Amino acid sequence: MTRPHAPRRPHTPMRPSFRCRSCGAEWPCSPARLALLQLYEQDRPGLMIYLAAQLTRALQDLPTVHPTLLAGRIVYWVPRRPAP
Repeated sequence: MTRPHAPRRPHTPMRPSFRCRSCGAEWPCSPARLALLQLYEQDRPGLMIYLAAQLTRALQDLPTVHPTLLAGRIVYWVPRRPAP
C-alpha cells in the first residue's frame, strides 16, 4: 500500500525566522523568487510593495540581523528592468 503524498507547502516566509515554510532555506528561496516573478510579472510595483512589507516584518522579527543584509536578501534580488 502506498501512502498518499502530503500536500506541498508553499514557499512562503515562516515567522519569526524568515525561513521558507516549504524547504527551510532563507526566504525568499529560489522557488519563491521564481514564483513571485511569475505572479507579479505584469505588476512590478506590486511585487516591490509586497517585498517591502515582508522586509518590514523581517526587520521586526530579526532585530540582530543588519538591515542592509535583510534588504539584500528580501528586496535587492529582483532583476532590474532593462532601459527602454
